[in-house]
Amino acid sequence: MHTLGLALVLVVAAIHAYILVLEMFLWRTERGRRAFGTDQAFADQSATLAANQGLYNGFLAAGLVWGALAADPVGFQVRVFFLGCVIVAG
Repeated sequence: MHTLGLALVLVVAAIHAYILVLEMFLWRTERGRRAFGTDQAFADQSATLAANQGLYNGFLAAGLVWGALAADPVGFQVRVFFLGCVIVAG
């Protein structure tokens, strides 16, 4: 059960890392615009905001990976904290 939990935490981290890439690096591309349903004008105007959001997603991903790699009980506490952050942000 512990292994399944860690695997799910890493899946959530991977999703947030992918969102980081979309928001920070692919926001103005066709792929980024399609993912978020925006047009070129909106993407150009909001690129700075999207990069900031991407940075936050990167912090969430980093925290989840840290929690997955850290030894318990600290690892468990870090996982709970960052999963709580994901829930609140969602």
